[in-house]
Amino acid sequence: MVSLDPGAVVDLHTHSTHSDGTEPPGTVVRRAAEAGIGVVALTDHDVATGWAEADAAGRVAGVLVVPGIEVSCSWRGISVHLLAYLPDPRDEALVEELAASRGSRDSRLRVMVERMAADGYPVSYDELVALAEEGATLGRPHLADLLVRRGIFPHRDAAFQDVLSSRSPYYVTHAAPDPVRATELVVAAGGVAVMAHPFAGRRGRTVEDDVVAQMTDAGLAGLEVDHRDHGPEERSHAAALAGRLGLLRTGSSDYHGAGKPNRLGENTTAPEVLEQLLERASGTALLGAVSG
Repeated sequence: MVSLDPGAVVDLHTHSTHSDGTEPPGTVVRRAAEAGIGVVALTDHDVATGWAEADAAGRVAGVLVVPGIEVSCSWRGISVHLLAYLPDPRDEALVEELAASRGSRDSRLRVMVERMAADGYPVSYDELVALAEEGATLGRPHLADLLVRRGIFPHRDAAFQDVLSSRSPYYVTHAAPDPVRATELVVAAGGVAVMAHPFAGRRGRTVEDDVVAQMTDAGLAGLEVDHRDHGPEERSHAAALAGRLGLLRTGSSDYHGAGKPNRLGENTTAPEVLEQLLERASGTALLGAVSG
């Protein structure tokens, strides 16, 4: 059992250059230490490749690093994100699903770039790839960065509210597991599943409460209630739903470095909640074995 300092600041959702963040994993952890954060989870999209670097940085900086993955899901065309903490990164079923999702992301971005270029936007797929770290999970944020670099939008969020929105004519869906299946995969891999920003309507359509209930039946452990894309009404809704379904309530920054106007630790998780999450995990040790 992991016992945490009851005064520890815990941020359970961050991204690095291994997906759509702008800083390497080690830098994310060092910045967390500078911000007074004692526990940080690295949760890159559909990859676990940044864990070892983050862990090494955490040991030097005195930050406990929780290894995680943000799993891309889809429910009847609605994007859903699932935070998987401490799953076995070698679990065959989970690895296959994540690889398929990454491949589909790549294909959809090619089509989105082609559609935008045909309408005169100064973008190309090769330029998009050049912006990302080799092996990183490509996503719409990389396309947003290219549009920002071209001076079309001032920052990522502006691009997402316009041409990269799920309501945009340039938007293309990608293959991803439904969130119930993804929850089952995470739990089977020894991980703990928490639904990320469940009611962030400014990002696009969100699922109904009954989908969250189905995920709970599949093993969902918590809801990310406190998130910058949740206003007071969404936070109240998520908190009430967590209470009804017996889910743990988490909060986090969803930090992306310079990619978004957010800051580490702007929303946090209670240490006792993290302890309960860690008690449910069996996929990978905290942490040491990650680098081995």
